[in-house]
Amino acid sequence: MDYKPHLKKWHGKDLPKSVMGDAKFTGMVSGQSSFPVVSSPWGFKQYGKSGAWVSDLMPEFGKIVDDVCIINSMTTTQVEHGNAINMIQTGHQLAGRPCAGSWASYGLGSACDDLPSFVVMRTKKGGSFIQDSNWGAGFLPGRHQGIKFGGTGKDPVYYLSNPKGMDQKLRNKTVNDIRKLNNHHNSIFGDPEINARTSQFEMAARMQLSVPELADLSDEPESTFKLYGEDARIPGTYAYSLLMARRLAERDVRWTQIFQGGWDQHSNLPKLIQEYSAYTDRANAALVIDLKQRGLLDDTLVIWGGEFGRTNFCQGTLTKTNFGREHHAMCFSMWMAGGGVKPGVTYGKSDEWGFRVAENAVPTHDLYATILHLLGVNHERLTYKFQGRDYRLTDLYGKVVKGLLA
Repeated sequence: MDYKPHLKKWHGKDLPKSVMGDAKFTGMVSGQSSFPVVSSPWGFKQYGKSGAWVSDLMPEFGKIVDDVCIINSMTTTQVEHGNAINMIQTGHQLAGRPCAGSWASYGLGSACDDLPSFVVMRTKKGGSFIQDSNWGAGFLPGRHQGIKFGGTGKDPVYYLSNPKGMDQKLRNKTVNDIRKLNNHHNSIFGDPEINARTSQFEMAARMQLSVPELADLSDEPESTFKLYGEDARIPGTYAYSLLMARRLAERDVRWTQIFQGGWDQHSNLPKLIQEYSAYTDRANAALVIDLKQRGLLDDTLVIWGGEFGRTNFCQGTLTKTNFGREHHAMCFSMWMAGGGVKPGVTYGKSDEWGFRVAENAVPTHDLYATILHLLGVNHERLTYKFQGRDYRLTDLYGKVVKGLLA
């Protein structure tokens, strides 16, 4: 999404020290004596009325650029996966704080009685550094944590179905008895987590009816699978997850997040980036098109991106057919669509090297201040008191990026 023809002139040559400066990288490149620049092996084209530049790796995305806002000036403070994922998920580099989906659930409440307000899916393809804490509620009440969908088509939520030997009548009695015990316990201790546990048991009971209907794709017309691709029929694929995200949006689930690993390409990048771009490109475009044609895009915010970018120089040995790229925190791209985002614009700019932000930097906290604004929330007023301090998703920072607003 960030076309840099200048790199072609420098391909194979060492990145000038004046450009690299005091940039921080991981220990994986600490032993390198040279940092050869690598220009993209793929071409770029301009698409749509906006003329946005998009790599040949993502031609389907090119078809929707007039409906999206590309941000080419994202920046973060973290360069290691763990801390960077924490930062993009929670607004803080250390684990343990509530993630954005939990804040949305806490701030907006639930609009659906029989599904969670925050749903998480992980695709089966591609490794990642994601763990359960990345959709955790932190110090917020436990009912705001993400609920993971990820089983089979018949049983999409783990441990939701009744075990063998337990019919629905016995399950209902069990839930009722547990509620009575929890109420008694709560009358003694007054712990809000007891109520949260009770509400989650009751939600699970309602989900036994709502989730099978949600996961039954037999009501989807063939045009849906022509749009998303045949992968959308297969649970655990990226396309299936995005189709489920649309179905969840139709049912008023507040926040759905899909984790797709496989982008950490320190080596063998030419093969892997083609593979993962092709795996995700069609479904990304399909989701935006699908939401738009159903009249859902105006009030559904779509966000796509990762925890950081990749370097313009090669990690390891550069050959004619192979290279890798290191983590890069100072400048990377994301895109958003719908939900009040200004469509058909490319916001921000990196320098000619694609190394540092040259115009309109968007730090993580500014991104979330803007996202919350689009959801109708003042990021400075969405707080939760914990250990004597008022905490918020944007920590002590953040300003709404007005250039991203329609």
